[in-house]
Order: sequence, then C-alpha cells, then structure tokens
Amino acid sequence: MKAEPFQITAEEKYGESILYVKGELDLSVVPQLQAALENVMYREDTALVLNLRDLTYIDSTGIGIVVTILKARDALKAPFYVREIPPSIRRLFDLTGITRFLKEGTEADA
Repeated sequence: MKAEPFQITAEEKYGESILYVKGELDLSVVPQLQAALENVMYREDTALVLNLRDLTYIDSTGIGIVVTILKARDALKAPFYVREIPPSIRRLFDLTGITRFLKEGTEADA
C-alpha cells in the first residue's frame, strides 16, 4: 500500500487559522509544515488550529514540531488547538506525554 502524500491546506475562518494536515508527518516534510506555519505561528490575533483528521503517521520530528508550536503559542498567550486526532496518533501523543498539554475543541466551541 502506497503512503498518502503529505499535504497541508490552510483556511481562515471564525477568527482561526486552521491547518489541515494530511498524510505522513516525518522529517522529510518538516520544511513544508514550517513554511505553512510561518504566516500564522506568531499571530496573536487569531487562534492557530491543527486539524489532524487525515494524518496517518507522525514521527518524533513531527511531535517535536507540535511541542515547538505549543511553546511558541504559550509564550505569546495565543490560542492553539488540535482537532480530530486519529486514535493511532492520540496513542503516540499519550505515550510521549504531550496529550495533557493539548487543547482540543470543535468549530462549535470556537
């Protein structure tokens, strides 16, 4: 079975900058994710949302990026949410201990 190519789709709505992450997030695609984050990471006027519904795999580098986002947004006191975490990804987040730092929500909560 061929792996799903990595894709990021950005959307602005309801005062949120939403990044829809699809495929496999590993070392090889970090530059793509960093480029997508560049325009929204330090914006204090909008919530940053990672929607992981279509994420099929994440490695330690990808988890490190999530931690970096958490720290940067916390320092800015700017909202950061992770939505629609697939069970396999949630398990990795649980094992690494970052789940307790993630804020989840739905568009209805925004």
